[in-house]
Amino acid sequence: MTIRFLGTGTSQGVPVIACNCAVCTSPNAKDKRLRSAILVQLGDKNIVIDTGPDFRYQMLREHITHMDAILFTHSHKDHLAGLDDVRAFNRQKGGAIDVYGTVDVHEALKREFYYAFAVKKYPGVPQLELHEITSTPFSLFGIAVTPIEVMHYMMPVLGFRIGEFTYITDAKTVVEAEVGKIMGTKVLVVNALQRDPHISHFTLDEAVAFAQRIGAERTYFTHISHKLGLHDEVQRELPDGIFLAYDGLVLDGLNPES
Repeated sequence: MTIRFLGTGTSQGVPVIACNCAVCTSPNAKDKRLRSAILVQLGDKNIVIDTGPDFRYQMLREHITHMDAILFTHSHKDHLAGLDDVRAFNRQKGGAIDVYGTVDVHEALKREFYYAFAVKKYPGVPQLELHEITSTPFSLFGIAVTPIEVMHYMMPVLGFRIGEFTYITDAKTVVEAEVGKIMGTKVLVVNALQRDPHISHFTLDEAVAFAQRIGAERTYFTHISHKLGLHDEVQRELPDGIFLAYDGLVLDGLNPES
């Protein structure tokens, strides 16, 4: 299994429009962050987790030529707004793309992309085959996927564990039962928004504490805002085994089975 970081930024991305801070004006490519999403490659199967506003560019940048499934963490715009561009993969596949999300996510998709669900569809609209998921594990291409429910302030959000890899974004609190699903993971990805307290995201210190509690061999922080600081400076502060993810980072050789 291979993981590709399509984007590692928060809802505004980095640089932020009209911001002249040191991070937003940094020449370092690692300080340029599209909205958070990853590509999971299981053999010849391509699975995207979240299709934010940058989805089209992310697919072009990574030279992705086919898509087999989409998993959604939650219904916020920065995680689903780019779904319309799945049309290109519909044409390539000759049919609908399987989409996995909660009831709330499906309701949001039907609102935002109403034309894809109309009784009389306009030619060329996205073709989506919706699959409802909960916190119960499910199988995807013969591999077990374990949803992990975290709280984004008062909003439930799903993370996903696939074998020795766990991906969590937009988390502020995680109850003990859900922490248990993560324990034993070898590679953890979790959000670390900024240094100052935030109502719905882990701060840097909270993310470090969570990573140390889980004890994965490697932890990568994502969903990063310009307020966190320059990539290279923050990285030097982090404990061993904890890293800032960046757009285009690839993790190879992961085991998709626990």
